[in-house]
Amino acid sequence: MTLPLTDTALIGTCLAASALGLIVLTSSGSNGQTPADTDAVQSAQLDAEPTQQEEVLSQLGASAVPGTVSVDAEFGEQVRSYLLQNPEVIFEAVAAFEQRNAEAQADMDRAILEANADALFNDPNSWVGGNPEGDITLVEFLDYRCGFCKRAHDEVLELLEADSGIRLIVKEFPILGPESELSSRFAIASLRLGGDDMYEQVNDTLIRHDGPVTPEYLDELAEELGLDFDALVAEMESEEVSNILADNRALAQRLQISGTPTFVMETEMIRGFVDAEVLIETAEFLRN
Repeated sequence: MTLPLTDTALIGTCLAASALGLIVLTSSGSNGQTPADTDAVQSAQLDAEPTQQEEVLSQLGASAVPGTVSVDAEFGEQVRSYLLQNPEVIFEAVAAFEQRNAEAQADMDRAILEANADALFNDPNSWVGGNPEGDITLVEFLDYRCGFCKRAHDEVLELLEADSGIRLIVKEFPILGPESELSSRFAIASLRLGGDDMYEQVNDTLIRHDGPVTPEYLDELAEELGLDFDALVAEMESEEVSNILADNRALAQRLQISGTPTFVMETEMIRGFVDAEVLIETAEFLRN
Protein backbone atom coordinates (compact mmCIF):
# COMPACT_ATOMS: atom_id res chain seq x y z
CA MET A 1 0.00 0.00 0.00
CA THR A 2 3.05 2.24 -0.37
CA LEU A 3 4.87 3.53 -3.44
CA PRO A 4 8.52 2.81 -4.33
CA LEU A 5 11.15 5.53 -3.91
CA THR A 6 12.05 6.94 -7.33
CA ASP A 7 15.50 7.96 -8.54
CA THR A 8 14.34 11.58 -8.61
CA ALA A 9 13.22 11.37 -5.00
CA LEU A 10 16.50 9.72 -4.06
CA ILE A 11 18.46 12.51 -5.74
CA GLY A 12 16.33 15.01 -3.85
CA THR A 13 17.00 13.20 -0.59
CA CYS A 14 20.74 13.18 -1.22
CA LEU A 15 20.72 16.80 -2.35
CA ALA A 16 18.73 17.93 0.66
CA ALA A 17 20.83 15.92 3.09
CA SER A 18 24.03 17.33 1.60
CA ALA A 19 22.63 20.84 1.59
CA LEU A 20 21.38 20.71 5.16
CA GLY A 21 24.83 19.72 6.33
CA LEU A 22 26.51 22.24 4.05
CA ILE A 23 24.22 25.09 5.10
CA VAL A 24 25.47 24.59 8.62
CA LEU A 25 29.08 24.25 7.56
CA THR A 26 29.21 27.09 5.04
CA SER A 27 27.21 29.67 6.99
CA SER A 28 28.07 31.48 10.24
CA GLY A 29 28.36 29.27 13.30
CA SER A 30 26.69 29.88 16.59
CA ASN A 31 29.33 32.48 17.49
CA GLY A 32 28.70 34.45 14.28
CA GLN A 33 32.11 33.64 12.74
CA THR A 34 32.76 31.96 9.39
CA PRO A 35 35.19 28.98 9.32
CA ALA A 36 38.64 30.17 8.37
CA ASP A 37 39.49 27.54 5.79
CA THR A 38 36.73 28.05 3.18
CA ASP A 39 38.57 25.85 0.65
CA ALA A 40 38.42 22.82 2.92
CA VAL A 41 36.47 19.78 1.81
CA GLN A 42 33.21 19.49 3.72
CA SER A 43 31.14 16.40 4.46
CA ALA A 44 27.51 15.52 5.09
CA GLN A 45 26.01 12.19 6.05
CA LEU A 46 23.61 10.62 3.54
CA ASP A 47 21.07 7.93 4.27
CA ALA A 48 21.19 5.90 1.03
CA GLU A 49 22.38 2.51 -0.13
CA PRO A 50 26.04 2.61 -1.26
CA THR A 51 25.27 1.71 -4.88
CA GLN A 52 22.44 4.23 -5.11
CA GLN A 53 24.55 6.82 -3.32
CA GLU A 54 27.45 6.49 -5.72
CA GLU A 55 25.17 6.81 -8.75
CA VAL A 56 23.45 9.90 -7.38
CA LEU A 57 26.68 11.55 -6.32
CA SER A 58 28.13 10.94 -9.75
CA GLN A 59 25.21 12.88 -11.23
CA LEU A 60 25.84 15.66 -8.72
CA GLY A 61 29.55 15.84 -9.42
CA ALA A 62 30.58 14.71 -5.94
CA SER A 63 32.37 11.65 -4.59
CA ALA A 64 31.84 9.30 -1.65
CA VAL A 65 34.14 7.88 0.98
CA PRO A 66 32.99 5.24 3.50
CA GLY A 67 30.21 6.71 5.64
CA THR A 68 30.42 10.24 4.22
CA VAL A 69 29.97 12.33 1.11
CA SER A 70 32.69 14.85 0.32
CA VAL A 71 32.04 17.99 -1.72
CA ASP A 72 34.12 21.10 -2.20
CA ALA A 73 33.10 24.50 -0.88
CA GLU A 74 32.09 25.87 -4.30
CA PHE A 75 29.70 22.99 -4.94
CA GLY A 76 28.32 23.34 -1.43
CA GLU A 77 27.58 27.01 -2.01
CA GLN A 78 25.81 26.16 -5.27
CA VAL A 79 23.62 23.60 -3.49
CA ARG A 80 22.89 26.03 -0.68
CA SER A 81 21.96 28.78 -3.13
CA TYR A 82 19.70 26.43 -5.09
CA LEU A 83 17.82 25.27 -2.01
CA LEU A 84 17.36 28.80 -0.73
CA GLN A 85 15.70 29.59 -4.06
CA ASN A 86 13.79 26.29 -4.19
CA PRO A 87 13.05 25.28 -0.58
CA GLU A 88 10.25 22.97 -1.70
CA VAL A 89 12.96 20.44 -2.68
CA ILE A 90 13.69 19.87 0.99
CA PHE A 91 10.04 19.07 1.70
CA GLU A 92 9.98 16.67 -1.25
CA ALA A 93 13.09 14.95 0.11
CA VAL A 94 11.61 14.72 3.60
CA ALA A 95 8.42 13.20 2.14
CA ALA A 96 10.49 10.61 0.25
CA PHE A 97 12.45 9.86 3.43
CA GLU A 98 9.24 9.39 5.44
CA GLN A 99 7.83 7.14 2.73
CA ARG A 100 10.91 4.95 2.83
CA ASN A 101 10.68 4.77 6.64
CA ALA A 102 7.00 3.81 6.41
CA GLU A 103 7.84 1.03 3.97
CA ALA A 104 10.57 -0.26 6.29
CA GLN A 105 8.21 -0.14 9.30
CA ALA A 106 5.49 -2.01 7.39
CA ASP A 107 7.97 -4.72 6.38
CA MET A 108 9.16 -5.06 9.97
CA ASP A 109 5.57 -5.20 11.26
CA ARG A 110 4.71 -8.01 8.84
CA ALA A 111 7.74 -10.04 9.93
CA ILE A 112 6.85 -9.60 13.61
CA LEU A 113 3.20 -10.49 12.99
CA GLU A 114 4.17 -13.64 11.13
CA ALA A 115 6.43 -14.71 13.99
CA ASN A 116 3.60 -14.20 16.52
CA ALA A 117 0.66 -15.35 14.39
CA ASP A 118 -0.32 -18.24 16.67
CA ALA A 119 -0.52 -16.08 19.80
CA LEU A 120 -2.46 -13.45 17.87
CA PHE A 121 -5.00 -15.53 15.99
CA ASN A 122 -5.27 -18.85 17.87
CA ASP A 123 -5.19 -17.89 21.54
CA PRO A 124 -7.88 -19.96 23.33
CA ASN A 125 -8.15 -17.40 26.16
CA SER A 126 -9.23 -14.45 24.00
CA TRP A 127 -12.83 -13.70 23.08
CA VAL A 128 -13.80 -14.28 19.46
CA GLY A 129 -16.70 -12.33 17.95
CA GLY A 130 -18.01 -11.29 14.59
CA ASN A 131 -17.97 -14.30 12.28
CA PRO A 132 -15.82 -17.01 13.96
CA GLU A 133 -15.44 -18.64 10.52
CA GLY A 134 -14.62 -15.38 8.73
CA ASP A 135 -11.84 -15.16 6.17
CA ILE A 136 -10.30 -11.99 7.66
CA THR A 137 -9.28 -11.77 11.33
CA LEU A 138 -9.10 -8.44 13.15
CA VAL A 139 -7.35 -8.36 16.53
CA GLU A 140 -7.89 -5.33 18.77
CA PHE A 141 -5.70 -4.44 21.75
CA LEU A 142 -7.83 -2.22 23.98
CA ASP A 143 -8.02 -0.45 27.33
CA TYR A 144 -11.48 0.36 28.70
CA ARG A 145 -10.30 3.72 30.05
CA CYS A 146 -8.85 4.79 26.69
CA GLY A 147 -10.89 7.53 25.02
CA PHE A 148 -9.79 6.49 21.54
CA CYS A 149 -10.78 2.88 22.28
CA LYS A 150 -14.23 4.15 23.23
CA ARG A 151 -14.45 6.02 19.92
CA ALA A 152 -13.20 2.99 17.99
CA HIS A 153 -15.82 0.66 19.50
CA ASP A 154 -18.65 1.83 17.25
CA GLU A 155 -16.30 1.87 14.25
CA VAL A 156 -15.54 -1.81 14.81
CA LEU A 157 -19.24 -2.58 15.15
CA GLU A 158 -19.85 -0.74 11.88
CA LEU A 159 -17.15 -2.88 10.23
CA LEU A 160 -18.79 -6.08 11.49
CA GLU A 161 -22.15 -4.94 10.17
CA ALA A 162 -20.71 -3.98 6.76
CA ASP A 163 -18.49 -7.05 6.34
CA SER A 164 -19.83 -10.45 7.36
CA GLY A 165 -16.45 -12.06 6.76
CA ILE A 166 -14.68 -10.45 9.74
CA ARG A 167 -13.56 -12.55 12.69
CA LEU A 168 -12.91 -10.27 15.70
CA ILE A 169 -10.52 -11.06 18.56
CA VAL A 170 -10.18 -8.76 21.59
CA LYS A 171 -6.93 -8.62 23.55
CA GLU A 172 -7.34 -7.09 26.99
CA PHE A 173 -4.42 -4.67 27.35
CA PRO A 174 -4.89 -2.45 30.45
CA ILE A 175 -2.18 0.22 30.44
CA LEU A 176 -3.88 3.28 31.96
CA GLY A 177 -3.83 2.45 35.64
CA PRO A 178 -5.69 0.49 38.33
CA GLU A 179 -9.19 1.11 36.92
CA SER A 180 -8.07 -0.28 33.55
CA GLU A 181 -6.66 -3.35 35.28
CA LEU A 182 -9.86 -3.81 37.30
CA SER A 183 -12.00 -3.53 34.17
CA SER A 184 -9.96 -6.06 32.19
CA ARG A 185 -9.91 -8.54 35.06
CA PHE A 186 -13.71 -8.23 35.34
CA ALA A 187 -14.12 -8.75 31.60
CA ILE A 188 -11.85 -11.80 31.48
CA ALA A 189 -13.54 -13.29 34.54
CA SER A 190 -16.96 -12.77 32.94
CA LEU A 191 -15.73 -14.62 29.83
CA ARG A 192 -14.41 -17.54 31.87
CA LEU A 193 -17.52 -17.81 34.05
CA GLY A 194 -20.30 -16.61 31.74
CA GLY A 195 -19.12 -17.45 28.22
CA ASP A 196 -18.87 -15.51 24.96
CA ASP A 197 -22.27 -13.80 25.06
CA MET A 198 -21.71 -12.56 28.60
CA TYR A 199 -18.28 -11.19 27.68
CA GLU A 200 -19.76 -9.34 24.72
CA GLN A 201 -22.25 -7.59 27.02
CA VAL A 202 -19.55 -6.74 29.57
CA ASN A 203 -17.17 -5.48 26.91
CA ASP A 204 -19.82 -3.23 25.40
CA THR A 205 -20.89 -1.90 28.81
CA LEU A 206 -17.39 -1.20 30.10
CA ILE A 207 -16.22 0.54 26.93
CA ARG A 208 -19.26 2.85 27.02
CA HIS A 209 -18.99 3.54 30.76
CA ASP A 210 -18.01 7.14 31.51
CA GLY A 211 -17.63 7.13 35.28
CA PRO A 212 -15.04 5.63 37.61
CA VAL A 213 -14.62 1.87 37.73
CA THR A 214 -14.88 0.81 41.38
CA PRO A 215 -15.70 -2.46 43.12
CA GLU A 216 -19.12 -0.97 43.92
CA TYR A 217 -19.79 -0.23 40.24
CA LEU A 218 -18.70 -3.72 39.21
CA ASP A 219 -20.93 -5.23 41.91
CA GLU A 220 -23.90 -3.34 40.45
CA LEU A 221 -22.95 -4.41 36.92
CA ALA A 222 -22.67 -8.05 37.94
CA GLU A 223 -26.12 -7.87 39.52
CA GLU A 224 -27.60 -6.30 36.37
CA LEU A 225 -26.12 -9.09 34.26
CA GLY A 226 -27.12 -11.86 36.64
CA LEU A 227 -23.56 -12.77 37.60
CA ASP A 228 -22.35 -13.98 41.00
CA PHE A 229 -20.12 -11.10 42.11
CA ASP A 230 -18.27 -13.09 44.77
CA ALA A 231 -17.41 -15.77 42.23
CA LEU A 232 -16.31 -13.06 39.78
CA VAL A 233 -14.01 -11.46 42.37
CA ALA A 234 -12.40 -14.82 43.12
CA GLU A 235 -11.85 -15.39 39.39
CA MET A 236 -10.54 -11.84 38.88
CA GLU A 237 -7.86 -12.50 41.51
CA SER A 238 -6.96 -15.93 40.14
CA GLU A 239 -3.59 -16.90 38.73
CA GLU A 240 -5.25 -17.83 35.43
CA VAL A 241 -6.52 -14.29 34.84
CA SER A 242 -3.15 -12.84 35.87
CA ASN A 243 -1.42 -15.13 33.38
CA ILE A 244 -3.76 -14.08 30.55
CA LEU A 245 -2.96 -10.41 31.15
CA ALA A 246 0.76 -11.19 31.43
CA ASP A 247 0.64 -13.08 28.12
CA ASN A 248 -1.17 -10.18 26.42
CA ARG A 249 1.41 -7.70 27.70
CA ALA A 250 4.28 -9.92 26.57
CA LEU A 251 2.69 -10.28 23.12
CA ALA A 252 2.21 -6.51 22.88
CA GLN A 253 5.85 -5.99 23.79
CA ARG A 254 7.00 -8.40 21.09
CA LEU A 255 4.80 -6.56 18.59
CA GLN A 256 6.15 -3.19 19.79
CA ILE A 257 2.66 -2.08 20.80
CA SER A 258 2.69 0.63 23.45
CA GLY A 259 -0.68 2.35 22.95
CA THR A 260 -4.34 1.63 22.47
CA PRO A 261 -6.24 0.99 20.38
CA THR A 262 -3.94 -1.04 18.18
CA PHE A 263 -5.39 -3.25 15.46
CA VAL A 264 -3.88 -6.20 13.65
CA MET A 265 -5.71 -7.27 10.51
CA GLU A 266 -4.01 -10.36 9.13
CA THR A 267 -0.63 -8.99 7.91
CA GLU A 268 -1.34 -5.31 8.57
CA MET A 269 -0.82 -3.43 11.81
CA ILE A 270 -2.88 -0.28 12.39
CA ARG A 271 -1.68 1.82 15.31
CA GLY A 272 -4.22 4.18 16.86
CA PHE A 273 -7.81 5.16 16.13
CA VAL A 274 -9.16 4.73 12.61
CA ASP A 275 -12.71 4.97 11.33
CA ALA A 276 -14.71 2.07 9.93
CA GLU A 277 -13.96 3.01 6.33
CA VAL A 278 -10.23 2.42 6.83
CA LEU A 279 -10.89 -1.00 8.34
CA ILE A 280 -13.30 -1.89 5.52
CA GLU A 281 -10.80 -0.80 2.86
CA THR A 282 -7.99 -2.73 4.56
CA ALA A 283 -10.07 -5.91 4.54
CA GLU A 284 -10.86 -5.43 0.86
CA PHE A 285 -7.18 -4.83 0.11
CA LEU A 286 -6.18 -8.03 1.90
CA ARG A 287 -8.69 -10.05 -0.11
CA ASN A 288 -7.36 -8.81 -3.46
